[in-house]
Amino acid sequence: MVRKKRTDQQSGGESSESQESMGGGGRGGAQRPPERSAQPQQGGGGYPGPGGRGWSPQGGRGGYGGSGIGGGAGRGRGPPQQQQQYGGPPEYQGRGRGGPPQQGGRGGYGGGRGPGGVRGGPSGGPPRSQFPELHQATPAQYPTGVSSQPLPTEASSSSKPPEPVQVSQQFEKVSIQQESPSSQAIQPVPPSSKSMRFPLRPGKGNSGIRCIVKANHFFAELPDKDLHQYDVTITPEVTSRGVNRAVMEQLVKLYRESHLGKRLPAYDGRKSLYTAGPLPFVSKEFRIILLDEDDGSGGQRREREFRVVIKFAARADLHHLGLFLQGRQADAPQEALQVLDIVLRELPTTRYCPVGRSFYSPDLGRRQPLGEGLESWRGFYQSIRPTQMGLSLNIDMSSTAFIEPLPVIDFVTQLLNRDMTSRPLSDADRVKIKKALRGVKVEVTHRGNMRRKYRISGLTSQTTAELTFPVDERNTMKSVVEYFSETYGFVIQHTQWPCLQVGNTQRPNYLPMEVCKIVEGQRYSKRLNERQITALLKVTCQRPHDRERDILQTVKHNAYHNDPYAKEFGIKISEKLAQVEARILPAPWLKYHDTGREKDCLPQVGQWNMMNKKMVNGGTVNNWMCINFSRNVQDSVAQGFCFELAQMCHISGMAFNPKPVLPAVGARPDQVEKVLKNRYHDAMNTLKAQGKELDLLIVILPDNNGSLYGDLKRICETDLGIVSQCCLTKHVFKMSKQYLANVALKINVKVGGRNTVLVDAISRRIPLVSDRPTIIFGADVTHPHPGEDSSPSIAAVVASQDWPEVTKYAGLVCAQAHRQELIQDLFKTWQDPVRGACTGGMIKDLLISFRRATGQKPQRIIFYRDGVSEGQFYQVLLYELDAIRRACASLEPNYQPPVTFVVVQKRHHTRLFANNHNDRHAVDRSGNILPGTVVDSKICHPTEFDFYLCSHAGIQGTSRPAHYHVLWDENNFTADGLQSLTNNLCYTYARCTRSVSIVPPAYYAHLAAFRARFYMEPETSDSGSMTSGAVAGRMGVGPGIRSTRAPGPNATVRPLPALKENVKRVMFYC
Repeated sequence: MVRKKRTDQQSGGESSESQESMGGGGRGGAQRPPERSAQPQQGGGGYPGPGGRGWSPQGGRGGYGGSGIGGGAGRGRGPPQQQQQYGGPPEYQGRGRGGPPQQGGRGGYGGGRGPGGVRGGPSGGPPRSQFPELHQATPAQYPTGVSSQPLPTEASSSSKPPEPVQVSQQFEKVSIQQESPSSQAIQPVPPSSKSMRFPLRPGKGNSGIRCIVKANHFFAELPDKDLHQYDVTITPEVTSRGVNRAVMEQLVKLYRESHLGKRLPAYDGRKSLYTAGPLPFVSKEFRIILLDEDDGSGGQRREREFRVVIKFAARADLHHLGLFLQGRQADAPQEALQVLDIVLRELPTTRYCPVGRSFYSPDLGRRQPLGEGLESWRGFYQSIRPTQMGLSLNIDMSSTAFIEPLPVIDFVTQLLNRDMTSRPLSDADRVKIKKALRGVKVEVTHRGNMRRKYRISGLTSQTTAELTFPVDERNTMKSVVEYFSETYGFVIQHTQWPCLQVGNTQRPNYLPMEVCKIVEGQRYSKRLNERQITALLKVTCQRPHDRERDILQTVKHNAYHNDPYAKEFGIKISEKLAQVEARILPAPWLKYHDTGREKDCLPQVGQWNMMNKKMVNGGTVNNWMCINFSRNVQDSVAQGFCFELAQMCHISGMAFNPKPVLPAVGARPDQVEKVLKNRYHDAMNTLKAQGKELDLLIVILPDNNGSLYGDLKRICETDLGIVSQCCLTKHVFKMSKQYLANVALKINVKVGGRNTVLVDAISRRIPLVSDRPTIIFGADVTHPHPGEDSSPSIAAVVASQDWPEVTKYAGLVCAQAHRQELIQDLFKTWQDPVRGACTGGMIKDLLISFRRATGQKPQRIIFYRDGVSEGQFYQVLLYELDAIRRACASLEPNYQPPVTFVVVQKRHHTRLFANNHNDRHAVDRSGNILPGTVVDSKICHPTEFDFYLCSHAGIQGTSRPAHYHVLWDENNFTADGLQSLTNNLCYTYARCTRSVSIVPPAYYAHLAAFRARFYMEPETSDSGSMTSGAVAGRMGVGPGIRSTRAPGPNATVRPLPALKENVKRVMFYC
């Protein structure tokens, strides 16, 4: 019989994605903005600027080297090789001529006043436009109070502002390994990182309308007990926490009164035991006998003996926790917090099924079927957190997937969704069953009351009818069917099915599926399909009023005042939601084109629409074509849809040629590559003669299109170099105006246009952004789904490419080691055989493209980093801030613009509720708190600079505010400054006319990383997951340099195919 090797199962946490709707909102006829920017502008496509004449963000096509205006390009003093060695274009070195007038002519990123310095002068202007149809306001002089001449600190033209802390010295102490071993758990923080302090809160914010909200935080009174920690050693060692807990439970039951000084200890299930006060010994050994679970056979239960040694380890210091909560100590005493967390988890762990920090039970709410043999269980999340109000217990409702306790036959019937007797199992069926059942616990049903339990290790390759096994030393073979009939009098019905292989793979036991039932209470940790995710979201989606009620009920039900462990340790938990002061920040005025009826707009309750407005910079689509992959859509329907879409783009302010280069053509999804390439070459043959490019591809897809969407994006963006817009069949038939308007928004930014900009941005009123050239980054890393044990993680970084508007973001992506959270390719160095030492990486590329687009070098960096958990703050900051520093220094020796590094978190469990759900002025239509609600007191960090911001209007369910935590701030933002900037940016998201829940650069990085998953060529391994080879490389930059170690034996990361240059420049990921 063939044995298949077992691959270890990767368990994954619950994931929650927030999706913003594309729907438009109601119109608001509010008052005009207080200050309007200058006179009407001549010529189309732009918005008015103080100087009247527009200028363009992109430089001319012929590279940026020549004697072009504005770049300090051609005249470097050093030898050409030295200029090249940084890998950047020459305009970063040497001396420049001209440049935008307010720069005082300081063109290049190099030099100084001595030789090789910059010849200042007011002459010159920005580079020629690559998109002549795009205009933006002529850059105004810096506002009063900002000198247009180089300041004394800028004598070397490096424009280095005074740094409050010399970060470079701190980084010298910490050597970051280029090849840190990658794993899901981030490596321990170097000790010197503790010398790095996160910024303190710069006072609380004041802007906005004050109000009170409730948060799902419950005040926890700090005990005045003397906490002691003891090391626990249990031999023989077992990996199961359940067994360890059973041993400790028995020990406490037997010896609490006699040997433990009547104390009730809290145990973490592994190596640590905690008590409120000392035990009457320093070290003691106990012998504990555990009886195996009664399997109903009536026979004698197996006894197992364990030796338990409890030894004093340390006193957990609550004094320092008190100081930390009062803001008198900087570091959170993690050990003390951990003890309190373990104490409060003791009782629910015995009552419910613990999963991570949550607890689930079929008794905590109705079970709901999710399909394919799964069901959802309700539960709650619980975590103790240090906050400004002291300790708080964060409680939230939660649901997750469990395997239904069905007979295995019924489970498999549901899984395959068909009658099992109809036809034999295919290989695909067999793989699906094996993946779903591997590692699952079953109990046998053919032995009366005896319910012995087994864990499934696989399926047999033969059917039950064909299976035989040796019954004695002489290898006498007996069939499984005969054995069950003779031994148990059980007649197997489904002999054409395989058997389950249980227990040890070396000596497998065979159990027919029909004698096995799945044991209750097993969480399903693999990936859910679309239908199951939809069903689970339906269960978890609760209106704020209902969620608040359930949270309060949970706290009441948990009865912390009667919890023997909480009592023993003196922890008291309030049963009331925390009431918190909040402020509602105003929505920003948005600028639209002056040729529209409405030239600007004030969003109402987080939404607005495009009626009577034109995009502030309409892009141009002269040459486009359509390919239709949907069998149900006739060519005439496809042509009609494209005509309507072109009309909508035109009405919205784009220059859109109503006639395609080639007529719409139908195609089969299985021939996507061939059709795309043939059609592209046909179009290019027509256009090449006229010296034109293809601007856009419109694609009609079937509603369920499998891998077609991903294949199409990969071919268009990494092979052909065209941007595409996909439309589903259902929308093509419906053709609603709202849908077409939203698609037009996406098309405009894909071809280099801008939909709207903040009025405050163009009138230079955004603190710490408008006063000097500022670049805003967004970064995210997406990890593969649970169970995919070898796919790489994907990192994406986007950066604004326009200033002062900050609305256009170019994006770069790279693959890196499986579950590696630090972004490996922010900055990298390599040896080139010809050029010697070279530098590159995502930050450097994006700084260079900002320079090319705006004609200026950033003098300030704001970096929004998504997806970092609290335990990774230090390491991510150390590694990534260092990479930003080195990228800047590689462009010019003293170039160190001040950096603000902000982590954006959506995966937390804090929820905010209106103080009065019936107050129509305090909630939006979904019953959620109003967009713009910001909280920076009471439930926030005791001393550090963080805040919760609910920037979006709810659609359904309870809104989740984003949590922003500042890890580094050399720009010295005030609370109001950063909160307002973040809230205002949330109104500039390109894909819809709503404010979104997280700041757009972070959102765009998430979209880009998600898009790049499609670029990986699938290569299915025997475990059904993707494998990857070669070395880690990056889109659009030189060779792949660093190989990052992945978890497999020699698994390195294959680089993603490079994005084409023209795709990289625009918001292709939208």
